Amino acid sequence: MPIFKVDQTKLTPIKEKSIDLEKDIQKLTEENLETIFGYKFVCSEFQLNNLRIDTLAFDPENNSFIIIEYKKDCNLSVIDQGYAYLALMLNNKAEFLLVHNEKMSNNLKKDSVDWSQTRVIFVSPQFTPYQRGAIDFKDLPIELWEVKKYDNNTILYNQLKPASTSESIKTVSKDKTISAVSREVREYSIEDHLEGKPKEIFEIYHHFRNKIFELGNNINEVATKSYIAYRNPRINFVTFHVYKTKLRVSLIIDDKNLKDPKKIVRKYPSSYGFAKNLKYFEFNLDSDFDYALGLISQAYEFNSGRWE
Repeated sequence: MPIFKVDQTKLTPIKEKSIDLEKDIQKLTEENLETIFGYKFVCSEFQLNNLRIDTLAFDPENNSFIIIEYKKDCNLSVIDQGYAYLALMLNNKAEFLLVHNEKMSNNLKKDSVDWSQTRVIFVSPQFTPYQRGAIDFKDLPIELWEVKKYDNNTILYNQLKPASTSESIKTVSKDKTISAVSREVREYSIEDHLEGKPKEIFEIYHHFRNKIFELGNNINEVATKSYIAYRNPRINFVTFHVYKTKLRVSLIIDDKNLKDPKKIVRKYPSSYGFAKNLKYFEFNLDSDFDYALGLISQAYEFNSGRWE
């Protein structure tokens, strides 16, 4: 996409610069993992069973490991390579826990990791149309991120979204590695959270969803095992737990910026260990939709400022 510098009413194109070395991308990404993705850096060049992982990271929000690979070779299949790394992790969980506990200040136990939300992220200056098309599945635990460098000292990390996600990778592939990984690693969807819920809850949630996307053009939707999150662009500003008779709506916003005259917002107990400033309210069929949307809008604005 073209990027321009604005000088009053005149636009000047900002030229893209080549990224010379794979190591340059890796160093930049590893030193800014929390800024780019919100993940904790564990280690570089982790080698096990003749495979080498460029960057091993940990997602504290979902208690899961993240594998990051930096691609300069456009000929390799992201599917084959990604599932090979996922199989490596799932078959050697103790080794991954060991390296985490050696490098990090907190110790993990096997049962405290959600292995089902393990992900592989490929980072590259460019992906081929074949590689882009390879991620068009609804349950693929693989992400592609393009990184671009510009001559005004700007770096752009952009996630490539699938064009369509109607087909499952499990229905089109008979590969034993893919089948084995798919039994344990899972990509969650909105439909997983809405399945079996009453029509009224379904309609209320989708009404919220439509209004949330109207708040801005940089909002991402992510379904995890526990909730549906809306991010701006990498910080969750609101999440939904969907129940049969209500929604639990969680917001990240501090007390100073929250305007809640009806006093419906509650704090999570500190023993839960959730993110700082995380609060919630319950929404049922009798609740005031516009008031609830106003609270969500406040969280969006608060986290927009944090990102900028």
